Amino acid sequence: MKRILLLFTLIGLMSCGSSKVVRQSNKVIKGSWSLNSITYNQPGTYNVTLLNDVSKYCFEGSTWQFVPNNNTGIYSINNTDCTAGERHFVFTIQEIDETTGLYDFLLKPTSEKYKSETNVGFRFSLTNLSETTMQWQQTLNVDGKPFTITMNFSK
Repeated sequence: MKRILLLFTLIGLMSCGSSKVVRQSNKVIKGSWSLNSITYNQPGTYNVTLLNDVSKYCFEGSTWQFVPNNNTGIYSINNTDCTAGERHFVFTIQEIDETTGLYDFLLKPTSEKYKSETNVGFRFSLTNLSETTMQWQQTLNVDGKPFTITMNFSK
């Protein structure tokens, strides 16, 4: 029942029409991307598990495929020292400020049939998106201070 309600909610949101910025972003994000680097705004060594999956070390060098017409995608962990293979997800781009063009990227890991087993998603700020580069940022609290993870992609 939850899945049906979630599906209807997503369809309802998409049918309301999206802004020009979001429509353009969906066109640009379409296709294959490589996750080149992941950085932190604080110096030091951190043991961070991204997307409740694997470490920064494993994600660097991964390949990502985005299919915006049905808001699905696949990322592949290619590092042989890690649990390699394909992972599926659904995503949404949400505009948060029309005047500045700032928007969020929502990603939810799923099964091969694009069904969420945990109903857990992740929100990133989509801070840069061009024909050849994309950047996501996620800010968390670590010891009461902001800690920003930046993920840099290229096409």
